[in-house]
Amino acid sequence: MEWTSVDLGNCPVVRALEVVGSRWTLLVLRELFNGVHRFEDIQQHLGVSTSVLSRRLAEMAEHGLVERLPYRQEGSRERLEYRPTEKAWELYPVVVGLMQWGDRHLTGPDGPPVALVETRTGKPVVAALVPVDTPTCAPADVTVVTGD
Repeated sequence: MEWTSVDLGNCPVVRALEVVGSRWTLLVLRELFNGVHRFEDIQQHLGVSTSVLSRRLAEMAEHGLVERLPYRQEGSRERLEYRPTEKAWELYPVVVGLMQWGDRHLTGPDGPPVALVETRTGKPVVAALVPVDTPTCAPADVTVVTGD
């Protein structure tokens, strides 16, 4: 079968991009995967406007990528923090792959700002295509280290 004969009317890549194709969605996922969960912290670290971030988080919740959890700091009103869902964590290899592609092809003279290593061994991890029964690292087994 030739690729050009495949009916793309129901293409999963197109459908996926409708959910995660925004720059801000991927950047918010990056923040969440790295432990930044509070709106103010996400907004400050990304430098995104509050309206754009509010809209993006609402869309991500609508698509089941984040769950909203209330918290209250002493003396303050109740606020929400955002946690990635299991559905979002399935995108972790995609975000890692984009990061590593950027490291290889777009990094400046100072090199990549961070690297990912397996926590137990300290060995670098890579995003890759592997046979279905091949053991892989769970996100909890990966540590972000500075790229010094």
